[in-house]
This record gives sequence, structure tokens and C-alpha cells, in this order.
Amino acid sequence: MTTQAHTKSAELDVVTFGEAMMMFVATQTGDLHRVEQFVRRAAGAELNVAIGLARLDLKCGWVSRLGNDSFGRFIQDTLDKEHVDRRAVTLDSAYPTGFQLKSKAENGTDPIVEYFRKGSAASHLSLADFNEAYFGSARHLHLSGVAAALSPTSYELSAYAAQWMRAHGKTVSFDPNLRPVLWRSEKEMVTQLNKLAFAADWVLPGMKEGRILTGFTTPEAVADFYLDGGVKAVVIKTGEEGAYYKTAEGEKGVVPAVFVKNVVDTVGAGDGFAVGVISALLEGKTIKNAVARGNFIGARAIQVIGDSEGLPTRKALIAEMTMTQETATVSV
Repeated sequence: MTTQAHTKSAELDVVTFGEAMMMFVATQTGDLHRVEQFVRRAAGAELNVAIGLARLDLKCGWVSRLGNDSFGRFIQDTLDKEHVDRRAVTLDSAYPTGFQLKSKAENGTDPIVEYFRKGSAASHLSLADFNEAYFGSARHLHLSGVAAALSPTSYELSAYAAQWMRAHGKTVSFDPNLRPVLWRSEKEMVTQLNKLAFAADWVLPGMKEGRILTGFTTPEAVADFYLDGGVKAVVIKTGEEGAYYKTAEGEKGVVPAVFVKNVVDTVGAGDGFAVGVISALLEGKTIKNAVARGNFIGARAIQVIGDSEGLPTRKALIAEMTMTQETATVSV
């Protein structure tokens, strides 16, 4: 049995959807089965982006299904605290909210994450969760490959939402956010995610993802693969080098990375990057300045534990992002 929240909509800047999980982060290093203490957080790629955009004073709505359980109520409280609109969130009494365990990383290494999400409420996202009035109240849709990978019905929702939003004059961004373990095969993953990418205006892969999805080995070749398919702009995260961008108008360049002295937790960096790029483009900034903001927020995200703690408020962004970073020199 499910109960659908009221979805009469106010105007939104961005709408996104996906799975949120309760996350337990180890407070001590070592194998997860030996850790005795954890701190709890809300986690989820699309949720991170929604929180980050809301902190930058954009009106953001998040669509999902949560179990009618303590984990689900914790995530609801998180949404309220972060001022993310949750009127299109369904509370589901038949299926639970997923959760994950995350190790405490050392020396900037990637943490170990164990997921417990099979059969979760969010995996039952479907076209039934597409409310035209709610989605239509937003000017932008952000999609992630994580939501697309949850289930065939969630993928169907992703594809339909992208098509519908573009047909109604909205913009769409897509972060591949590869999760190979959620797909039956790499071939299926590549085929299905590229379909979503070609339905987007802005595509935001990492270079490793780009190689898998396109077969090309240089940022420009990966960008051209998507631009030739009708995408308007491609921004590729290239790790320590920063990020490469190219647009359908032929504008291209590299924005250097922001140096981080102490990397605490690499999870969430890509979501922070997406927050920076999307928010800046929606504000009408240049693609170069949008990428610079993406680099800055992505770098901020990896200096704290948790997936969203490092995402800045509008006030903090203005205070911390210097003019030099905002107008970084471009090299090709």
C-alpha cells in the first residue's frame, strides 16, 4: 500500500528524482565488519544535487519513493532541513528505504561502500511517479545514471521525463554516474545510458566514464560523440587536471582543478561538480565560469565526511570563490 503526497506545485528551478538511502559512515578506520561506531547521514546522487542546488537558493524539487520507516522519516527530515521540496515523494508501506555502510577512508583513498538496496521503495519508481504539473513547474530536469539503473521501470521514468521536459521547452542535464553492478551487462549499461545522454542538453561524465560509454580515449573525442548526437554542451571531469568542456557552438577549453591539500572523502565530488555547473548555467553564466564553479564545489565536497556536508550555501560560495577561480585561464 502506498500513500502519495500532495503534488500541487509552486514554480521550481530544478526537479530531479532517484533513490535516497540511510548511510552509516564508520568513525574509525578498518574493515567494516570490525567497526563498532558509525554516524548516520542521508545519501544518494540525485539527493546530493538537490541539496546542493537548494543551498545555492535555487528552488529544487525531488521525486522519489521512501519506505514508511524510520530511515524514510530521517530522509524526509533532511529534505525539510535543506529546503528541498518533497511534495512528490511517496511513502511506501510495502517496501523499505535502502541503506548503506561506508568505511572511513585514509590518505584520500576511495572508501569502501556496501549497499543494501535490493527491492527498496525507490527501485519501484515508475511512470506512475511522473506528475505533469509537478515536472512542468520546473525549468530544468537533472538526471543521473543511478536512478536509471535501479530498475526497468525507473529507467522508463528517466527516459520519459527527459523526452517530456525537452518537448516542453525545458533544459535537461545528465550525469552518467556509472553503477555497473546494477546493470545486467556493460553493453546494456552503455546502450541505455547513451540514450539518456542524447536526450539531454548538458552531459557531465568523468573521463573514465566517457571511455566506457563512447570507446574514445580523449576528452574532445568523447565530447564530440555526444555533440554529434545533438547535445548542446559536454563537460568532462578529468581528475587532477580539472575539467574539459566543449559546446555545440565550438567553444572549448580546460579549466584547471582546485588544489585540495587534505582529501577526506572522495564520494560526492561528482555530485558537487554537477551542482556547480548546473547552478551557474541556470544563472546565465558562461560555460567556462560554470565549469570553474563545478571544480570549486567538487573540491569542497571531498574535504569532509558525508556526501553533502561540503556543499556550500550561496553566502559561503560568494565568500570563498575568488575572482581568479571564477575566471580561470583556459587552455586547449
